Amino acid sequence: MESAFTVLAEPTRRAILTLLAAGERTVGDLEAALNLSQPSVSKHLRVLREAGFVEATVDAQRRVYRILPRPLQEVDAWMAPFRRYWSARVDALERHLDRAATAPHVKRKSRTQR
Repeated sequence: MESAFTVLAEPTRRAILTLLAAGERTVGDLEAALNLSQPSVSKHLRVLREAGFVEATVDAQRRVYRILPRPLQEVDAWMAPFRRYWSARVDALERHLDRAATAPHVKRKSRTQR
């Protein structure tokens, strides 16, 4: 089985997951939304299914795909320290910008006026 990051490295698979995050879809729905052929979509769905990202249910003659949260939760857990890292820096930048916005503006003489 491929790692979650190897699976997510492929842009088409990320696009499929983005579409499935909004709700269940058939292969035909995904084909139309991504403007890809059925074999191409099916190939990516197979990889996603084998990695545990999606599952399919049969509805008459259609397969309906939906996203499974577990692999994404694992990726989210791995990203948590990085999110905390960037959150602290963004908070510091926000504080700096707030101070700069409220600080009195001091007019400086231009070099040509000296």
